[in-house]
Amino acid sequence: MTEDLRPALQAVALAAGYRRRRRHPAVTVLRDVHLAARPGELIALIGPNGAGKSTLLRTLVGAQPPLSGHVLLDGRDLATLSPRQRARRLAVTLTEPVDVGQMSVEAVVALGRMPYRSWIGRETARDRTAVDGALVDAGVAELRDRPLTDLSDGERQRVMVARALAQEPAVLVLDEPTAFLDVARRIEFAAMLTRLAATTGAAIVLSTHDLGFALRRADQVWLVGGDGTVTAGAPEDLAYGDAVTRTFTGENMSFDDAAATIVVADDSEPGATVRVIADGRLRQWAEHAVRRAGWEPAADDADHVLSIEHGTPCHWHVDGAHSAQGVGFDSLVTHLRARTVPLPEDARTG
Repeated sequence: MTEDLRPALQAVALAAGYRRRRRHPAVTVLRDVHLAARPGELIALIGPNGAGKSTLLRTLVGAQPPLSGHVLLDGRDLATLSPRQRARRLAVTLTEPVDVGQMSVEAVVALGRMPYRSWIGRETARDRTAVDGALVDAGVAELRDRPLTDLSDGERQRVMVARALAQEPAVLVLDEPTAFLDVARRIEFAAMLTRLAATTGAAIVLSTHDLGFALRRADQVWLVGGDGTVTAGAPEDLAYGDAVTRTFTGENMSFDDAAATIVVADDSEPGATVRVIADGRLRQWAEHAVRRAGWEPAADDADHVLSIEHGTPCHWHVDGAHSAQGVGFDSLVTHLRARTVPLPEDARTG
């Protein structure tokens, strides 16, 4: 990707909100928004509930007019484009299920060609090529003859992406595309979007509540704050510069740099420290179990030493004031939790 590419979608001095009845002032939700989605980028729109993500998304796709400023699509003011012109360059996939009756997957995807067809509606060779390519790119070619109603949530979401791809858009906007998917399907869907941004050259903008996905996958993050502002940048810049922390953390939450996500702060009294002797993934999950039990992994000067031997399940041994041994992380956590509260003097000496 080159830096001199003209943005496919751009917000210039944008104010987004909604207008009330006559003689009532407009309500501004977001102000002075400057954004640029370049070709081939995957962009995640994130922010707390009620911050204005949906308002921004609706304004960017032309579902509601901006209060001031402009939205540019391929350098042209979105407000000056006809619905057909918009649909040829901008595709939108919503979270809400679409009722298409018993239409087949192929017929649903073919709906994406409507902006290119004449009033007769006759299919052309280019239409056929675009539909076939979209089915393949979204990974649903083998489903083309099945009714959409017979598919799983993950399969239906891929079909909706295929329909959008059939429009051959410069910009693809998705509203919470992984909201109803299980963990495995979310991972698959995220990988597909990353690939599509690279292979189609489209700018892909999606709103999401998945902060981990945004920080790990996106080329840009558009961070909607609770103060009417939107901050855009590389995920690493926003995380390192504390923009993510300021937006999401609260009285009982903090941002975990290593996990790239928000975690609930532990306000309990610090537990004992333990030095974990293990390697690789075994050490990683042993330290995870230690923290879950309320103890703190430490490199030096620890109260205890925990040795872990490879195996399924693993074998562990704790040396120190609470020496013990056992099999499996479940028994380790149980042991450590039982020792989080200091033992009575007679129990320690007895």
